[in-house]
Amino acid sequence: MNPLRVFLTGPDLPQLASREEIDRIYKRHRLRIMLAITIGYGLLYTCRLALSVVKKPLIDGGIFTPEQLGIIGSAIFYAYAFGKLTNGFLADHMNVKVFFAFGVLISALLNIGMGFSTVLWVSVVLWGLNGWFQGFGAPTGAVSMANWFSPRERGRIYGIWSTAHAIGEGLTFVAVAGLVSLFGWQAGFWGPGVLCIFVALGVYLLVQDRPPTLGLPLVADWKNDHVDDAPEGEAQPESTWATQRAILKIPAIWVLALSSAMIYVTRYAINSWGILYLQEAKGYSLIQAGAVISVNTIAGILGAVAYGFSSDKIFNARRPPTNLIFAVVEIVGLLMIFFVPTGGPAFMTIAFFIYGFGLTGLVTALGGLFAMDIVPRRAAGAVMGFVGVFSYVGAAIQERISGILIDRGSTIIDGVRHYDFSTVIWFWVGSSVLSLILATTLWRVRVRD
Repeated sequence: MNPLRVFLTGPDLPQLASREEIDRIYKRHRLRIMLAITIGYGLLYTCRLALSVVKKPLIDGGIFTPEQLGIIGSAIFYAYAFGKLTNGFLADHMNVKVFFAFGVLISALLNIGMGFSTVLWVSVVLWGLNGWFQGFGAPTGAVSMANWFSPRERGRIYGIWSTAHAIGEGLTFVAVAGLVSLFGWQAGFWGPGVLCIFVALGVYLLVQDRPPTLGLPLVADWKNDHVDDAPEGEAQPESTWATQRAILKIPAIWVLALSSAMIYVTRYAINSWGILYLQEAKGYSLIQAGAVISVNTIAGILGAVAYGFSSDKIFNARRPPTNLIFAVVEIVGLLMIFFVPTGGPAFMTIAFFIYGFGLTGLVTALGGLFAMDIVPRRAAGAVMGFVGVFSYVGAAIQERISGILIDRGSTIIDGVRHYDFSTVIWFWVGSSVLSLILATTLWRVRVRD
């Protein structure tokens, strides 16, 4: 028997005859799956962002330079981008229970390995592999939502799932920062690694394969919520692979992918370099910087949920008007962070809240929800992977460019390194503005119904 078959989705079972039993199973598993893919993906983020917290200790300890950290940081993004693409296409065919849990477990082990590495090429390899296995998470979440929740629930459910980003970032910037302050930079990798071993077990116990493998009808039949599975005038492709290939012919998907790439430049610029910026440009301690940025947790949760509900309820599942509102809010937050020189900790906390609220709403849409609106259910994982490869190539390019600009803007005076962020800030803000422009060109694109 081929051991890899354990990853494949199971066969459909005969449908249960009892409506009461179908209702009971659906309601029980939908709640568990939603909790598992949201909390599990959020905790998995700590294994992706650990490097952001340990940058200053690594620089101050003479282990790596900012440019070398840019190389290591870009490795995870490039690997994640192509891993998310490949794993996105695979996830539509997989038993996501096994697939997701396996990715979490390997990512946890790679983080533990990073805590032992002080060699550049070893860290690049380990962090790159971590990116590949991190790429199991988002596509499996998309596939789970597409299979267990109907189209008219999508905005709200996706908005709730998107709070995972904020949960993970908040835990990283508070809990992981605390570990590093108490026990050194190695704990910044070991802590998330040990945590995610238990996360992998929880994911395996709570996530489920497709409903038909449990003898359940499709969620659209159960909810009586049907949409067309092919664009108007086109026949429905017969196979999942054909459906996946068809998404490459949709121009809006390409524009959306580029817009997502630009917002991911800003998103990961703040995640990767925000703590260093606050420490060096504002004079904050590691704990203070982590606390200010961690406000993104609350702001992000509110932003993701607000985006999902407002786009569904106020704009009748139209994403472009909501995108414009949240993009303006995000850019206002950035301008407050970087261009108000007298802002103290209270002001910076408010600025990061505004930024995080707008950003997470945008990531909810541009990073997946809007794309899932445009394509058939059977290509949910594939479109997440396709948009993801653009998003994280953008994040990887950002990491490299930001590392170079920050390194070139630093000087050493009396043995103390000083930083000039004036150039790199324009790169970060400009990316958000370009994302807004690209997203606005999709104003007439609607949810297929």
